[in-house]
Amino acid sequence: MNHILPKPLKKGDTIGVIAPSGPVGDKAPLMRAKSFFEENGYNVVFAEHVFEQDRYLASSDKKRIEDIHWAFSSPDIDTIICARGGYGALRLINDIDYEIIKNNPKNFCGYSDITVLSAMFLKRANLITYSSPMMKGDFGAKTRDEYTIKSFFKALTGESITLSGEKLHASGCAKGILWGGNLASIVSLTGIDFIPDEEFVFFAEDLNEPVYKIDKMFTQLINIEKFRKNIRGMALGKFLDSGYPKQLEYLFDEIARGLNIPVISGLNISHEGTKDTVPYGKECILECNKLLLN
Repeated sequence: MNHILPKPLKKGDTIGVIAPSGPVGDKAPLMRAKSFFEENGYNVVFAEHVFEQDRYLASSDKKRIEDIHWAFSSPDIDTIICARGGYGALRLINDIDYEIIKNNPKNFCGYSDITVLSAMFLKRANLITYSSPMMKGDFGAKTRDEYTIKSFFKALTGESITLSGEKLHASGCAKGILWGGNLASIVSLTGIDFIPDEEFVFFAEDLNEPVYKIDKMFTQLINIEKFRKNIRGMALGKFLDSGYPKQLEYLFDEIARGLNIPVISGLNISHEGTKDTVPYGKECILECNKLLLN
């Protein structure tokens, strides 16, 4: 399948900021992020409803969908960066007009709950997106992580990417598109058609999930025939604050044996302040303890 890779980010481009999940709250981090990009030669515009709040959501479902459609359809916007994660993207997926996204391909960036949108944009609009830092917690931090910033611009400007894992659970070589993201968010899509139709290397990370819940979520995915059929390898990020790291290692060893695929873990993909940006849906190679994206 021919997935759509948007044009690389370049100086002078305009970045649109949307909040499709949780509420932004304090405006200061987003204003710091805006200043950061403007100082580096980019323009930044906020969607109409970014700073609103509806309970635990950033505005109503209808308004958040309007902002997504606006960001993709506006000819003045080149790249879209989400404000934050949280919860809420799952509520939108059945009402998004995926033809707007397919016909207006743009760099779309975020992680955590934004995984839901990346997965569905790939599935229904063939759009390659980016698992990347976001405006509030990363670009809007009082002290920005330089590694994270460099990784973001490297990925968005189209440079080759090589990531190294800390632990090799099963060796081998795997090829396919890079697909996955936040584990809990991916699993939340179970019940609809969300798994790629082609071979993939699964990447995943999570936060504050105990090992038994991580086990349960992986098992839920592995129980899906299409997942087992198309998976060719796993490139796992960090599962922060899960407790019992040895149990987690054992689980990953067990998964590798059960699926008979190469598995590495400890990639710099996580909820930590230091993180790598990776293209979601792009062809990749998993070899030894390396994940390669050209």
